[in-house]
Amino acid sequence: MFKSIVTYCKDSYEELAHKTTWPTRQELTHTAIVVLIASIVIALVVFCMDTVFDSLMKFVYSA
Repeated sequence: MFKSIVTYCKDSYEELAHKTTWPTRQELTHTAIVVLIASIVIALVVFCMDTVFDSLMKFVYSA
């Protein structure tokens, strides 16, 4: 059993070190900026929907 665990760890290392293509720093930066902008846009949409819903509920329950 111990031998199979060691083999698994060695194979995992070989795959991560030699067979995987890692993104460049520029690609990571670009992707992070896209995710940040998308998160801000989604947060603004949710905020607007919440504000409209809140105003609507105050109008409905104040009448």
